Amino acid sequence: MATYTKYENFVQVLCNKEIDAFGTTDAWKVVIHTDAPVVATDTALSDLTEISGSNGYTTGGSDITFNSTRSGGTVTATATDVVWTASGGNLGNSTTGRYFSYYDDTSTGNYLAAYWDYASTFTVASGETMTLDFGASLWTMT
Repeated sequence: MATYTKYENFVQVLCNKEIDAFGTTDAWKVVIHTDAPVVATDTALSDLTEISGSNGYTTGGSDITFNSTRSGGTVTATATDVVWTASGGNLGNSTTGRYFSYYDDTSTGNYLAAYWDYASTFTVASGETMTLDFGASLWTMT
């Protein structure tokens, strides 16, 4: 199972009110990329090497339908699973996808929030699918 790892800058931009992680105000997306994230210095989508937008993958990633709610003193964020289907060739014309990162697409900086490491490179061949399952919640803050 892939481990959820937060980018260090995420906390700062949240506290600076540069992103909105409550409710459904901001649009959040997930991308597939090839380079290993550096949590201390990667801050924006432009810091990543995303797979190309082709064969069922769109440059800039897919919307995750982010939402967060509060119950007492706890905020829980949720997201809708993303399913990519390769068509006409390998997904993104790539054989080297490995990481999934999500980011705030509404913010001017396209700030990164967190990533998952698939643990090895993967290929999604034409006709195959890749599903990113967020589970019951994306994260909680207490």
